[in-house]
Amino acid sequence: MNPIKKDNSWRYITLAAAAMLMITTGARQAQGLFVFPISGSTGVSIVAISFTMAVGQFMWGVAQPVAGACADRFGFTPVLIGGVLLLAVGTALTPFFTSSFGLVVTIGILSAIGSGAGSFSVMIGALAQRLAPKERATASGLITGGGSFGQFLFAPITQGLISTWGWMGAMWSLGAIALLALPLVKPILGPARHGGTLGDAGRGMKATLRSAFGNPSYLLLHGSFLTCGFHIAFLVTHLPGEVDLCGLPASVASWSLGIIGLSNIAGSFAAGWMLNHFRGKYILFGMYGSRTLLILLYLAAPKNEWTFYLMAIGLGFSWLGTAPPTAGVVGKLFGTRYLATLYGLTMLSHQTGAFFGAWLGGLAFAHYGNYLWMWYADALFAAVAALLNLPIREPRVERAAVPA
Repeated sequence: MNPIKKDNSWRYITLAAAAMLMITTGARQAQGLFVFPISGSTGVSIVAISFTMAVGQFMWGVAQPVAGACADRFGFTPVLIGGVLLLAVGTALTPFFTSSFGLVVTIGILSAIGSGAGSFSVMIGALAQRLAPKERATASGLITGGGSFGQFLFAPITQGLISTWGWMGAMWSLGAIALLALPLVKPILGPARHGGTLGDAGRGMKATLRSAFGNPSYLLLHGSFLTCGFHIAFLVTHLPGEVDLCGLPASVASWSLGIIGLSNIAGSFAAGWMLNHFRGKYILFGMYGSRTLLILLYLAAPKNEWTFYLMAIGLGFSWLGTAPPTAGVVGKLFGTRYLATLYGLTMLSHQTGAFFGAWLGGLAFAHYGNYLWMWYADALFAAVAALLNLPIREPRVERAAVPA
């Protein structure tokens, strides 16, 4: 009997990765709660802080293919440790550099790159080389659920820290909390048991990249993920501002972000389960399409706290649930040897869209005094993202594993 089939260590590896992603993602996703406090304390405009958050979204995306390529070449350990340290340092330095330029450096570059180096692409790439094919879909859903739980956990904690100690004290606290991810690196990185799939056998990184960017299905994934990034970054950055415009307390925003994270735990687990039964492109179509309907329902609904909470439940189900099927399709198309790099590049497209979602939200607020046109754009782009997935030529089953 194959001993790998009786090996349950994948569960411990997966839980450690989920816990690490909970910290690196949770600390980053709560940053939208700092926009108004930083502006009120420092005099830096909402537009300037929105641009800082936009740069952070983009640099988080830039970090992922670079970190993925470094991990594929030199190993995952130094990449993950360096990412955690950079996230902690960038967060802790933010209160000391409160000019527009200083905020770009600390929030937009340092902490964003650190978070990106310890985020989805590197984590999923590490696990794909350590888990059997039948374990990967479930594992990707579990670690994405960890990131979602981080958002649920960190949003109310961060709001409480801001209310108690001010935004500076909250930043220092988050920097210290980020260091808790360091002990989780070792349990994640056991020996690779599964070196890849037939899709990457005998290929180097350059050949794999040429094949990927010559494949229309891979480019369609980039397009849908770009619009997904626009949607998520707009909400993460500007939902607190939308709540404030509706005359509701700041706690509604923090709890809405937390509910999104909690709901996405179920969505991520469901995505992992569905990947073992349905093709990823149809899962993505359903998730993006549901966002369009939910945004339109929000626009038509009365703006009270229950509207925000119900919207958070609905949107949360697909929030980060798009990550497992996107990574799954990439793995089916090209194998797992360079999955950290290839999925990292799709995350760069995601975060390019996120740059515009965060930045244009600030410009819309400054010009119109509200976010109405951003909501319309958000609904349109979610519909486009859904449609882009249908022409993808995805294999029906995952390719067989090649012995390491």
